[in-house]
Amino acid sequence: MTEVIIVILSSLGAIFIFLAAVGVVRMPDLYLRISVTTKAATLGIGLILIAAAFYFNDLSITSRVLAIILFMLLTAPVGAHMLGRASYFTGVKMWKNSEFDDLKGKYHPKTHILSSKEESKEIKKNV
Repeated sequence: MTEVIIVILSSLGAIFIFLAAVGVVRMPDLYLRISVTTKAATLGIGLILIAAAFYFNDLSITSRVLAIILFMLLTAPVGAHMLGRASYFTGVKMWKNSEFDDLKGKYHPKTHILSSKEESKEIKKNV
């Protein structure tokens, strides 16, 4: 029974990592690529690590696996956010068919501080 669980988890993990790789190739802009890889790769790595915990069936391995998964869940979204933010500030263009830009006009152009709608109107007037 354990072997079946290991095969299922590792196969699902490999599929999600494969989908992340396909997403990097197929997505039209950087922001969508970041989103796909962060979500799919994190889930894929987590599933493979859980399969490894089942395979070794040792408390020390399982605790390390859980620590790695926790670390991945905490750092992957932060890293993706920082990449997206830096890309946005350096002027990386969005996909031409993007419906709207939620951040347009809400950041101060020099300090990059996020502002409210009222502050955004003042920023546009002063710039």
